[in-house]
Amino acid sequence: MIHKAMQNRWARLVIGVLGTFINAVGVNYFIVPMGLYSGGILGVSQLLRSLIAQDVTLPGGLDLAGVLYLALNLPLILLAWKALGRVFVIRTLICTLSSSFFYSVLTAPATPILEERLACCLVGGIIGGFGLGLTLTCGCSSGGLDIPGLWLAKRGSHFTVGRFSITFNAVLYLICAILFDVPTALYSVIFNVFSMFMVDRAHQQGINVQVFIFTRNENSELPQQIMRGLNRGVTYWEGMGAYTGKPIRIMCVAVSKFEEEDLRRVVLGQDPHAFFIVHEGVRIEGNFIRKLS
Repeated sequence: MIHKAMQNRWARLVIGVLGTFINAVGVNYFIVPMGLYSGGILGVSQLLRSLIAQDVTLPGGLDLAGVLYLALNLPLILLAWKALGRVFVIRTLICTLSSSFFYSVLTAPATPILEERLACCLVGGIIGGFGLGLTLTCGCSSGGLDIPGLWLAKRGSHFTVGRFSITFNAVLYLICAILFDVPTALYSVIFNVFSMFMVDRAHQQGINVQVFIFTRNENSELPQQIMRGLNRGVTYWEGMGAYTGKPIRIMCVAVSKFEEEDLRRVVLGQDPHAFFIVHEGVRIEGNFIRKLS
């Protein structure tokens, strides 16, 4: 059901906005009450809020970090416009606006929901990271370090979105340790690690999959249908089933995990008895298109 919804661009956008809400819940309800800091542009916004909050008061009790988050994202959205395409930028702008809105209106509770800092890091990281990963899987971005991370991934860098964010945040948390205290920085790091791990797991377009397909269907159009439907190359050879003694066609396709279901649908539409072997998380180099939507 979710996969079918992903095929509709408006449904993807709605789910992407939902992801920004989930992320804001994880951050503002579990991390902010503990005096900890998120990573990336939001972390910078929270840091600036801590330094200037005493001089700035927003009406309605809005969180200043949400407003700063939007302002700091504008140059990155310009980068996305030039490097990642108009459709991605429009989705990013919508999700960045929704993120800024949720960060501003979902004010942190005065009393932490959980008493233990480590528990807050774990729960907040899982919830927030899942929300960000869901947004990315929908071909959207909530702004921040997602944009340069996706830009590097598209250019064939070994950096995933999560790895790039962790590298950037090392500097941010060093500043937190200097300005505040080491425990605050360390627990913020723990939260960020949990969060980025969930981003990489939830962001299915960033997980490479190698699929071997075994079929007795001799229809020569099947490889062409895969290439037309998924815009992925296919390598195939003729084999022989040792048990049946009958000829069999073996096809090898490299796709993202997000495309795996589409590949399965195309193949099973021609041969309901096709056999699949799936290798997840493989490393792919060379002429492999990294898609954003």
